[in-house]
Amino acid sequence: MDKKLEEKLKRYCFNADIDISQEKINMFSVYMDFLIDYNKHTNLTSIVNPEDIVIKHFLDSVIINKFIKINKIKSIIDIGTGAGFPGLPIKICFPDINLTLLDSLNKRVVFLKKLCEKLSIEADVIHSRAEDLAKNPLYREKFDLVLSRAVATLNILSEYCIPYVKKGGLFVAYKGSNVKEELLKCTDCFKVLSSKIFNIEEFCLPEIGDTRSFVIIEKINNCSIKYPRPTSQIIKKPL
Repeated sequence: MDKKLEEKLKRYCFNADIDISQEKINMFSVYMDFLIDYNKHTNLTSIVNPEDIVIKHFLDSVIINKFIKINKIKSIIDIGTGAGFPGLPIKICFPDINLTLLDSLNKRVVFLKKLCEKLSIEADVIHSRAEDLAKNPLYREKFDLVLSRAVATLNILSEYCIPYVKKGGLFVAYKGSNVKEELLKCTDCFKVLSSKIFNIEEFCLPEIGDTRSFVIIEKINNCSIKYPRPTSQIIKKPL
């Protein structure tokens, strides 16, 4: 990462209320270089331009700190993490969190394990489908914060993710500008999953001007063990 891009990353993190050291900047640089190189033989992301990676992956991941103070969070699971977003950039900035990364594709899990080793990061990297792992008592309703940048609509994504949230914890869905349309489909979803909308925060990524949204859901009580249902049922009849 060149010095100009380093300065941008520092400024972006500062705007997200994150005080970032040179050591962490170096970790982001290693992350970026490893991702670009690995992506040449294993398709992980369509975003490969260094500046786009800094804005659309790194900043987009950590800007959540403007709305939820991550230093007060103990445990995070990132569901459908892909190439590690948003979980790993958050872990770089806040190394004390206990991080679990979950993905259903083994090629991504292999990449993440190699990357964590390269960055000397401790994280629980799991190869599983979200609806399967949610039945495991070691992970069900155990997390203070559940994050996902997955592309599923909010009512579908919520059924996969909310069962991981402990009572009083939060689920945050990283969404685009059409979130209001998705919320119209969630009339009964949150109630069924013993949760409620805590807040909706909108923001724009610098330079590219993309409008993004965080849908923040609070877990009110433990939800029924029948959720999440098998994927076929979730897709056929969303909550």
